[in-house]
Amino acid sequence: MKQIDLNCDVGEGLENETHLFPLISSCSIACGGHAGDEQTMARVVSLALEYGVKIGAHPSYPDRQNFGRKSLILPKSDLISSMREQIDQLLRVIRNKNARLHHIKPHGALYNDLAKDRNLALNFLEAIAPYQDGCKLFAAYGSVIAGEAKKLGWHLFYEAFGDRNYNADLSLVSRKRPDALIRDPEKVLTHILPMILNGTVRTLEGVEKPIVADTICIHGDTEGVLEILMYLDREFPKTNIQVK
Repeated sequence: MKQIDLNCDVGEGLENETHLFPLISSCSIACGGHAGDEQTMARVVSLALEYGVKIGAHPSYPDRQNFGRKSLILPKSDLISSMREQIDQLLRVIRNKNARLHHIKPHGALYNDLAKDRNLALNFLEAIAPYQDGCKLFAAYGSVIAGEAKKLGWHLFYEAFGDRNYNADLSLVSRKRPDALIRDPEKVLTHILPMILNGTVRTLEGVEKPIVADTICIHGDTEGVLEILMYLDREFPKTNIQVK
């Protein structure tokens, strides 16, 4: 039986976590940068504990207006203070509920920028250094941040995306394009299976590229996310895949 972590980004205002959590094994909770506040964090952490879902922090560029999906140029000190403020806010909630922080996963434009910008990656890693002990970092295989984090001894979980198409360089197809998202459950499964079983992904150009996937993300705000997760829940056992 092949085991895979299946994650969703949550706490972003949709309040669909009760439906999603029985079908996933980890979650990344918005902690104020692009969405979320102490009340939403407390609600989602409680649900994660109820369903046995591992808890992650999902910090973002501080830009609620654009949902963290627009690149920002921030001074190093501002980036560091924002990341720590966001993560600390979630940590206070987690500790009040006797839970633990499993991972950190940057959100949106920050995630994409960290994949290619070494200086930004180093600044981000400095920001999250205080949380490294016992905590994992979700990052894309082959990304700049993954390479730099490995040098610093981070426990990496390589993340791949089940509901997003890939370019030839393993970057995600821009959300501005109509073919960026994969919403059909059968197509999502077809996209995911080679990642898990063969360590490959088919790019939008039709080329098979090597990839490592320790965790698969289905975005919590993707249209039809529940239908996708329910379909994967039915189909994974048929291919000896266990979500864990």
